[in-house]
Parts: sequence; C-alpha cells; structure tokens
Amino acid sequence: MSYTDIIKSYPAKYAHIDFRPPQGARDEAKRGLELRREHSRGGLDTRQAGRLGIGSGVQRASDLVEGARLSPQTVRRMANFFNRHRVYKERGYHNDRTSASYISWLLWGGDAGDRWSQKLVDQMNRADKQ
Repeated sequence: MSYTDIIKSYPAKYAHIDFRPPQGARDEAKRGLELRREHSRGGLDTRQAGRLGIGSGVQRASDLVEGARLSPQTVRRMANFFNRHRVYKERGYHNDRTSASYISWLLWGGDAGDRWSQKLVDQMNRADKQ
C-alpha cells in the first residue's frame, strides 16, 4: 500500500490527528535496532513474527526510524504491545539494558512511543464516539 493510499484510508474523523511518530520514539527505535544487532536478541524479525501471527518489532522500528506516518491500526497495535509488555518494565526487566525485554520495548518506540501511541488511541476513541 502506498503512502497516498494509507492517507486516503484514514477515516475523516481522524483528520485532526498527526500519525507521524515523534522524534523521541524515532530515536528510541533506532537505539533498539542498534542494540538488537549488537546483542542478537529482542524483537522478532518479519519472518518470525509472521509465523506467530503477530507484529514485528524490527518492522515497527524501521517504520518509526523512517518517520513515516503510521496507520491508525498500527498505532493501536503499538498501544496494545505496550499494554501487554509494561509488566516487564514494572518488574525491573528493563534495568538490564541488554535484555530482550528492554530491546523489544525500544523497537516499538520506547517510553516516547508508549506515551504517543496511548495519546493517539485516546484521540481516536474520542473521535469514534462523536
């Protein structure tokens, strides 16, 4: 799907929402890719994720680093990832900056991506109710 097709597919009720990731999420995703290469862990590549029927942290990081506008569905997937994986952060797994958990978190945009995706989901939910 081309960029133009993605934009055309956005519901008009979301026209006021900026689906471009913030610089902080882009930076954290870039760091996640660097750590994944360095430590050979954290996040699934596209092929691995496809076999499991889930999203790829590597693909998400690539999209974020590029700064491309994401689809509403992708932003919702991001928020769902953070909601499922926040428990690992709360349990201290991220204290080890080489852990698979920490690296995966970064691949999806890190803390900045978490805040941003949650904010956008809230905006979309409000728009859906109108």
